[in-house]
Amino acid sequence: MPAPAKDERLPLVAIVGRPNVGKSTLFNRLTKTRRSIVGNEPGITRDRIYGGYEWAGRRFRLVDTGGIVPDDPELIPMEIYNQAKVALEEADALVLVVDARTELASPDYDLVRLLLRGGKPLFLAVNKVEGDAMAAEAENFRRLGIREVYPVSAEHGQGIGELLDAIAEAVPGTEVSRSATQRVRGSHPSDKNNNVARVGHPAGGRAGETTVPETEEELAEAKEIFAGGSLEPGAEDEPHRKLQRTHGEFEQHETSIAIIGRPNVGKSTLLNALTGTSRAIVSPIAGTTRDAVDEVVEFEGQQLRFVDTAGIRRKGKTHLMAEKLSVVMARRHLEAADVALLVVDATEGVTASDATIGGYAHESGRSVIIIVNKWDAVTTGRTDGKPPADREIFERQLRNVLKYLSYAPLIFLSALERTGIGRVQREILAVAAERRKRVTTGQMNRFLETIDFQRAPVPMAKRIRIFYMTQAAVAPPTFVLFTDREVKLHFAFERFLENQIRDAFGFKGTPIWFKVRARNTGNRA
Repeated sequence: MPAPAKDERLPLVAIVGRPNVGKSTLFNRLTKTRRSIVGNEPGITRDRIYGGYEWAGRRFRLVDTGGIVPDDPELIPMEIYNQAKVALEEADALVLVVDARTELASPDYDLVRLLLRGGKPLFLAVNKVEGDAMAAEAENFRRLGIREVYPVSAEHGQGIGELLDAIAEAVPGTEVSRSATQRVRGSHPSDKNNNVARVGHPAGGRAGETTVPETEEELAEAKEIFAGGSLEPGAEDEPHRKLQRTHGEFEQHETSIAIIGRPNVGKSTLLNALTGTSRAIVSPIAGTTRDAVDEVVEFEGQQLRFVDTAGIRRKGKTHLMAEKLSVVMARRHLEAADVALLVVDATEGVTASDATIGGYAHESGRSVIIIVNKWDAVTTGRTDGKPPADREIFERQLRNVLKYLSYAPLIFLSALERTGIGRVQREILAVAAERRKRVTTGQMNRFLETIDFQRAPVPMAKRIRIFYMTQAAVAPPTFVLFTDREVKLHFAFERFLENQIRDAFGFKGTPIWFKVRARNTGNRA
């Protein structure tokens, strides 16, 4: 089982309170993100959401918890309470958020007694205080017995400075380090000044990520490739070929893995199994996860950040605003990831919704690993009297529906029983490395000489002549083809070329993108 990653120890501040008091709004304000979903519906936040903030030259960690209702017998509130208790145990300081517009009730006093029991610095943030009249109302909350009371408006950013000053005095944070860590071997301190456009997909997050040229000659060549200049084959091209990066993959400090799929296929159970924790709430209720829950672990010397996303369903199937926002956030976290784990429920088989969700990952340039979860429920643990499912038949049916993901490895497992988890982690490392692999221009052109393009099933009107090609970017691998005329690649030709490249160079688990440039025109198809 992988161990949690040993990040720099920063003081942890936990934001707690009853449902719908503005905890997530305060969290988003301090972290300058939209990590936590905000809405008027109570109980939107369920899992623990972590972030960081800086104040007065110091750094802190922050955790947003779900609304706590002590002794609530309902399943989800009780699980939210259990998640919040973990945050309370980890935290160095606590911020209790209350709503200035509501009356105090017995659950508020119960919650304060629970928080005071831990003996940690406790601050009361009376939220939604706008104007002098509301500030006077905030004084009524001193009846809770908390000495440190701060009227704030998380939505408008009022009064938060005084609260943060008090927290920093009670638990001094770690001083901000100004040294930047380079995550790309040989990279420039900032790639935004080199004026090299990234080749990528419009929907693709980091999709066009590429190694940064080190020398003036490499920079000039990269500009020429990306800006549409004509690189001629033959003797003239030799200097350009020699300047191609030959060291292969770039180094990446952390690999981000998004766990995606329909609701209730076992994504949260898989996250807990992969991280060896109870990080995400697991229940038989579809749509339990709303915010994206992430956890970093170390595996074979590599840091892996697993992100459990909300179940993605069709627009017509989402009704509450929180559900709609959670689907939007799931798409965003997918597009920020390196690798997507597409989870399919073995008991239901592969569906059209699975194909749609897999399409999101494919089109955005993520590497993909297909996980068939609950496999034990249709084999060794089957209780409906039917014969055990046949793996080869299931795989054949799945591949038929997910034809465009033919490059994706397929793993059968049971997240609940935690079988097959080690293979998932090994495949992630392998796929992440393939995603960042680079083929030199020399290798690519020698490869081109071995291909019989007459075998490509392409109409004559759509055939083109490739003079040479070069890999312009990684993550995902992107190739620029220099051709005799400007024409969009026929899908059959593109598939033929992609298969030939995979046979020669691998690129397991990752989509391959092509850009066409007609020689002597500078135009792209």
